[in-house]
Amino acid sequence: MVVQSSPYRAFSDDAFSREGVPVQEDVNDCDIIFGIKEMPKDVFQTGKIYIFFSHVIKGQSYNMPMLARMMSRKATLFDYEKIMDDQGRRLIFFGRHAGLAGMVNTLWSLGERLTVEGTANPFARLRQMRTYRSLAEAEAVLRDIADEVQAKGVPESLHPLIIGFAGYGNVSAGAQEVLDLLPVKEIPPEKLAALASDPSASRNFIYKVVFKEEHCVRPRAANAKFDLQDYYRHGKDKYESAFDAYLDHLTVLVNCVYWDDRYPRLITLEQCRKMWKSGRPKLRVIGDISCDIGGAVECTLKSTDPGNPVYVFETATGKAIDGFEGDGPVMMAVDILPTEIPRESSEYFSSVLKPFIPHFIDADYSVPLEQLNLPPELKRALILYQGELTPDFKYLEKFL
Repeated sequence: MVVQSSPYRAFSDDAFSREGVPVQEDVNDCDIIFGIKEMPKDVFQTGKIYIFFSHVIKGQSYNMPMLARMMSRKATLFDYEKIMDDQGRRLIFFGRHAGLAGMVNTLWSLGERLTVEGTANPFARLRQMRTYRSLAEAEAVLRDIADEVQAKGVPESLHPLIIGFAGYGNVSAGAQEVLDLLPVKEIPPEKLAALASDPSASRNFIYKVVFKEEHCVRPRAANAKFDLQDYYRHGKDKYESAFDAYLDHLTVLVNCVYWDDRYPRLITLEQCRKMWKSGRPKLRVIGDISCDIGGAVECTLKSTDPGNPVYVFETATGKAIDGFEGDGPVMMAVDILPTEIPRESSEYFSSVLKPFIPHFIDADYSVPLEQLNLPPELKRALILYQGELTPDFKYLEKFL
């Protein structure tokens, strides 16, 4: 076992060396290479086995050249995203940590946007997650903010301050974990409109709403009832978005849902333009932690990075304007959020990956696919075998 040298990791080369792990400049002499995200096309070696988040399973156009190069090199590709149990639940993921970092950044974005607007607010003391040495350090600041909200309340102009979460999986759980450090009252979506128009609602709380599929869409057919499995099977053929009923009441939307084009969007470009056409609406920030470009949140025009994390979707022009100023929602769309809490993310990811590593190592990759001795969890994640798309991923041919 060796580790490739890097000046950018949270764990230094020296830290690996002290544990007795050899460090070298490249890993070309290795048979199995574990990475995290997409690799440059020129690193792939003939016949090698690669395990990483490939981001090809939706036919992402920007990664098709990478996939084609791996095929030409007769490489084998496993994707962490598809390592699943018999119920289809992912076993290797950064979701919670993306949620943790993404929520800190979303609240920081809210504070910055309100400051630009001239509104003093308790979130102004929060910084971007990457500037803290640890998650615990950011949490300490959030507890100070909680004390201020309890003592002074949220600004009158924001009341009631409502934060909506689309989705309820690992990403959402991590994001809610951060928000719940503040004084929070959770309300069901059905009571959102009543809360928004209730002047007696307490200013000493932030209100949280979690949206599930049945809140976000409705059947197209009159008198039809929502059915989750039917929705998964038929998507937008039988269902349409119902999320616009909530948008006018939210201060912040945190998007944590899986989306592909089989399903309706949460918010379209046209809805976004309509909201800003008659003046500044309540919605200030969209924290798109899922970060599907033009996806569930269509005004996610691009992903961002920790060095330039936000932009405003300017509704009049349809352009993304870096920073916090402009007529439109602030978009926080960092697509590598776990890197902003790198030690915590790395330790967790290693702990869930570790049990699978012996199976990767012990397999005989010279045999035909049907004879490959791997647990079903790993077989489900096998996209390429010896340069050929496996049966479950033959659909990618049309994108190639």
